[in-house]
Amino acid sequence: MTLWVNGEIVAADAAVVRADDHGLVVGDGVFETCEVNDGVVFALTRHLRRLRDSAAGLGIDVDEAYIRKGVDAVLVDRPHHARLRITVTGGPSPYGSERGGGPPTVLVATGTMHRWPATTDVAVVPWLRNEQSATAGLKTTSYADNVVALAWAHEHAAEEAIFANTRGELCEGTGSNVFVAHHGILVTPPLRSGCLGGITRELLLEWCPDIEERTVSIGALAEAREAFITSTTRSVLAIRAVNGAALPEAPGPLTRRAAETFARHAAENADP
Repeated sequence: MTLWVNGEIVAADAAVVRADDHGLVVGDGVFETCEVNDGVVFALTRHLRRLRDSAAGLGIDVDEAYIRKGVDAVLVDRPHHARLRITVTGGPSPYGSERGGGPPTVLVATGTMHRWPATTDVAVVPWLRNEQSATAGLKTTSYADNVVALAWAHEHAAEEAIFANTRGELCEGTGSNVFVAHHGILVTPPLRSGCLGGITRELLLEWCPDIEERTVSIGALAEAREAFITSTTRSVLAIRAVNGAALPEAPGPLTRRAAETFARHAAENADP
């Protein structure tokens, strides 16, 4: 692991965050996770754009050029295959919801990239995403809901938790977007469902124009012949079972085509 904090490379086990940092105190921060291959970050421009947009939603200023310096610093050894984590918090602040007037805390780090199996099991959790929330669609560090939901999914023999929104519509996973086969085509919930606009999701919609953004009920997931989730660390990962019940095809033909299309385009352009 290589760690860069506020302009300097520091030891991975160094104490670098103040006790009154607003990201620690109340979860006031944003982050991005990127994939690195041979020292090159995939889709870095898109990740930095989303980081900037998420930060703006919280009222935090992001200096993209400064963050790129941090990215260059932690990738100087050109890791073969790694995870890149960029975190920006509200910085030192009072012990409450009000943010301080100082600069944000900026951390850039590399770590091990998790390797996923060929398929995955998911569970629909009993809690809801609030699509009207002030932070809906923002990639913030306030992940307590996801921590609880993922632990519940693991207790129910699943690797990912899936949320419905308050309208009973399919929304997203704790760290993934969801695609389902619906009447013979692939559909994924629109952003108005409250889901995060994932980078892999965004690229699939551009590279596979036959995929539709469409509102579907949460029940459509378990009723689908095939389905998959997407994220930076998973790319396109077929869902084998929902709530313990196996889907008819995993991966099915639509999933395989989406995975092949994504892999081909990603190999052709590292910063699409």
